[in-house]
Amino acid sequence: MHLLVCGGTGCKASQADAIFGNLRQIIEEKGLKDEIQTILTGCFGFCEKGPIVKVLPDNTFYVEVTPNDVREIVEEHVVKGRKIDRLLYEDPVTKERIADSKDMGFYLKQHRLALRNCGLIDPENIYEYIARDGYDALGKCLTELSRDEVIARIKESGLRGRGGGGFSTGLKWEITKKVPSEQKYVICNADEGDPGAFMDRSILEGDPHCVVEAMTICRYAIGANKGLVYIRAEYPLAVERLRIALEQARKYGLLGKDILGTGFDFDIEIHLGAGAFVCGEETGLIRSMEGFRGEPMLKPPYPSVSGYLDKPTCVNNVETFANIPYIINNDLEMFRSIGTEKSRGTKVFALAGQINNVGLIEVPMGITLREVIFGIGGGIKNGKKFKAVQTGGPSGGCLTEMHLDTPIDFDSLLEVGSMMGSGGMIVMDEGSCAVSMAKFYLEFTVDESCGKCSPCRIGNKRLHEMLEEICQGKGTLETLEKLRNLSNVIKDTSLCGLGQTSPNPVLSTLNNFWDEYVEHVVDKKCRSGQCKDLLEYFIVEEKCVGCTACKRACPTNAITGEAKKPHAIKQGLCIKCGACIEKCKKFNAIITR
Repeated sequence: MHLLVCGGTGCKASQADAIFGNLRQIIEEKGLKDEIQTILTGCFGFCEKGPIVKVLPDNTFYVEVTPNDVREIVEEHVVKGRKIDRLLYEDPVTKERIADSKDMGFYLKQHRLALRNCGLIDPENIYEYIARDGYDALGKCLTELSRDEVIARIKESGLRGRGGGGFSTGLKWEITKKVPSEQKYVICNADEGDPGAFMDRSILEGDPHCVVEAMTICRYAIGANKGLVYIRAEYPLAVERLRIALEQARKYGLLGKDILGTGFDFDIEIHLGAGAFVCGEETGLIRSMEGFRGEPMLKPPYPSVSGYLDKPTCVNNVETFANIPYIINNDLEMFRSIGTEKSRGTKVFALAGQINNVGLIEVPMGITLREVIFGIGGGIKNGKKFKAVQTGGPSGGCLTEMHLDTPIDFDSLLEVGSMMGSGGMIVMDEGSCAVSMAKFYLEFTVDESCGKCSPCRIGNKRLHEMLEEICQGKGTLETLEKLRNLSNVIKDTSLCGLGQTSPNPVLSTLNNFWDEYVEHVVDKKCRSGQCKDLLEYFIVEEKCVGCTACKRACPTNAITGEAKKPHAIKQGLCIKCGACIEKCKKFNAIITR
């Protein structure tokens, strides 16, 4: 029997280490050490329900486990074979308790390729990776396939870059290989910075060896001399597990000199980044690695021709590399049969927001937004209505109910005004404000702009200021016209992908929620109540008993009235802090409109 404990960052923050420690202690106490194996794995994906403990071979999936639950798991399930009902997942719709993760809506339509080992193996144990066909692909490449055959296989698979650009991976490898140079580099871009995104981090935390193996295969194919992983320093667990994987690979002859006795040499270094969003763009990343300020460079030349230290450089992100060993090890048709004609394979998404099943998912390309949000995601929290979904992070667009049947692939999302991006997917309910959402993403972009080009540096600042005016009730219909025009100029004139895509949330919300923008500038109202400057607080006389609790809580003395008589609010003094509503929950006499 095996007991798997989720050891991803999210579950670790919720006492996964204490759960794992208690498991080992109690199992040893019960004299079961030789019969039960405990493993601290990477992320299971179902972050909403962590910490998670999975029992094999019966695949029982315990959710929201605490250190105090461990003894009961061991004494009841392990020793007596009785499942603990209260720790099983409860379906948000049917309210049924489900024991096997394979029967959960969250996992039913997933197809885990890049995440194939995450949550199944100990990421700090190379033997477990090898037991799952680890490094078989590398051995096959070095002993059976020529460099051209490896590249041809990646091209034929149809794999496109998962970092957001969607460029053909095989073609990028081929271009880099053809450039004559005595020194070439292969770089893994692990600098994901989208708000709420944690796809690459989870792969490195749960299966770091797959990236090491893939980078080594890429090195062989393109003729590189050195590998570099650029990862943000705020991913300490991913950095540590990658460091351990590199040490283990070197120890067992899978990295370094004379790999697998073939005379093939290759090694990988870790470069820590400071967490700048713009360094996710490959030329900005390269500048940062060279010791300069992380700023995008004009292209061409592309990194494949002149990249790190002006040498040919192949840059792929973590998820792209995670697919490589699978493609080499298996029949090509197995990979090509997944997804769509122009978007083969799967995509990992960080599903977040006002949705029941928050977590990391991997789905076949071509699945619809509806299937993800209402199938895998379990629908909207608290029975509220779906309003919108932002795909592609701050670079993507805001899609509505009319787009729910849109297939999730590179081209279909672009057609409806959004994009795949690196894989962020944030769901909003009816209580969200489209204007505030656009303002939130613009604020992030303004903060993260490198400032090199004026359309992004100045233009996005102006966009953000206009959105603030609208949310404060100071905007006009002319403001909306300026907002759209400036957004299009920024898209057309910015230097890099950050600036070129930064207006997407603004343009998509203008297109899909025009009536909300008009309400903000004409009626000076925010239907969701998110824009506090557009709210007015009122006391309903019929409900007010004159308890004076609200009056005593008001920091600006905006509430007038005598004890045991209905009170009133002076709108000119009210700062809309909400303190009065908090104090009036018993009577609900204070409302906003």
